[in-house]
Amino acid sequence: MQAMSTDKVIKTPKATGEVGKTAIQVVERMMNLLDALAEQEESSSLKNLAEMTGLHLSTAHRILNDMVACRLVERGDGGTYRLGLKLLELGNLVKARLSVREAAQLPMRTLHKLTGETVNLSVRQGDEIVYVDRAYSERSGMQIVRAPLHLTSVGKLFLASDDLSQVRAYVTRTGLSGHTRNSITELGKLETELNQVRKVGSARDDEELKLGVSCLAAAILDDTGKLVAGLSLSAPTDRIQADWLRALQETALQISKGMGFKPKSSEPGTIA
Repeated sequence: MQAMSTDKVIKTPKATGEVGKTAIQVVERMMNLLDALAEQEESSSLKNLAEMTGLHLSTAHRILNDMVACRLVERGDGGTYRLGLKLLELGNLVKARLSVREAAQLPMRTLHKLTGETVNLSVRQGDEIVYVDRAYSERSGMQIVRAPLHLTSVGKLFLASDDLSQVRAYVTRTGLSGHTRNSITELGKLETELNQVRKVGSARDDEELKLGVSCLAAAILDDTGKLVAGLSLSAPTDRIQADWLRALQETALQISKGMGFKPKSSEPGTIA
């Protein structure tokens, strides 16, 4: 009687590189499906999604079902699909963790190297501008930590985003006290200045906070288009160069994009 072989058939596992390639392919297909869904204003059919992504119907169906299971995608009526609420939850979490200071650090250093002058990142706190970060130049002569809104270029950006009643309330609270002979201390002059800021989308401090020092400012906007901070470049007045404004605006726009802002045109953002 012939003995039965006890040899077992051993399956050779896939090479690590092959497994990794397959996993990357799945992720790419998943992202393609999410991008396709994002392009649709309403729910989309399986057939349409498969055509948009170039996937076989069965492959698209399998990946979509996996994404439904983890709430990245929701299944609608008639077997259609739409983006899931999990994406909204993740998006809100990312937004909450975005830091304007982190987004600004590298662009600020680049602008500082370009100009050789101090670049400031500022936010509004009540009736004052607070400087939260600075690419520093010892030659600037500008080491202010906080200052009234109407005496600073960034402060003017924030006042320009307020309506008339809010500006007048600010004037009543602060009295528009000045620091130098160039300071704006009258409501009419302030309103004229703010109208100019709204028109050009940038602001300037002409030795209004400190004699001998001028400052240019551009707005930093978040993903909703809201003004959240200002980027300014300060230097002795006789060293200020006209072409710095464009570089400043482009840097502020770069930071805004890092905060999720999507401009409607190629032009730097302006104050509405």
